[in-house]
Amino acid sequence: MRKIINFVLVFCTILILSSLVSALPNGAVVTNLTSSRANVTSAGNDSAIAGNITELAISGYSITQSWQGYFGNVTGTIMLADNSDNVMYNWSLASPEGEIYASNSSSVAWEGIQCYDEPTNMTFFENMFGISTADADGLNETFNLNNHAEFFTNNKQFTTGLCNSTKLYNSVGTGTFDEVLLTDGPNIIFASLLLNDADGFDNNPHDFEMMVLEDGHGIDTNPTTYYFWVELE
Repeated sequence: MRKIINFVLVFCTILILSSLVSALPNGAVVTNLTSSRANVTSAGNDSAIAGNITELAISGYSITQSWQGYFGNVTGTIMLADNSDNVMYNWSLASPEGEIYASNSSSVAWEGIQCYDEPTNMTFFENMFGISTADADGLNETFNLNNHAEFFTNNKQFTTGLCNSTKLYNSVGTGTFDEVLLTDGPNIIFASLLLNDADGFDNNPHDFEMMVLEDGHGIDTNPTTYYFWVELE
């Protein structure tokens, strides 16, 4: 009887400890494959003639000084292992589902994860990255949707459209890839929801597209280091 009681106690202890373990986002291995930017176009021209008044239709573009873009594909496994990375079993994922996270802080408190939608905090980060309230490519102006798909982070459910989000384009300019603003309190976290080989902006299949803040205004040429995590389902 005592052996049975001891076994039951041990089994219950294992169940309790297991229930306390969360599916935390894990640090991602990041490999920079390519990097490019939009081309600078040549100046247009018109012949000025003394005495003439000419109406011009002018179009053009400027390269954002506030955002860095990322895109690519994700490979990985779901595994059963101990804290020494000894693997008992794993499940290879040909087409992973889940999220990619990026933050300019390497210390994210995942237990405090929540939507990042407080206007005052958005202004704080705009100031940090040199963005004026009048800029068309500001944080508020970019993450102005509330129609992202449902997802989970650290076992916390984010229902459809709960957080401020944006949609990055496919090859025909349609918003396809959901990106959501999250925070753990002091830090901003960009979350890209994974898709399976979706049509990307460059007419190639990608699992994700995302943008992160970066200050390229004026004479600021210092890059911002971002840290990446992945949570696979």
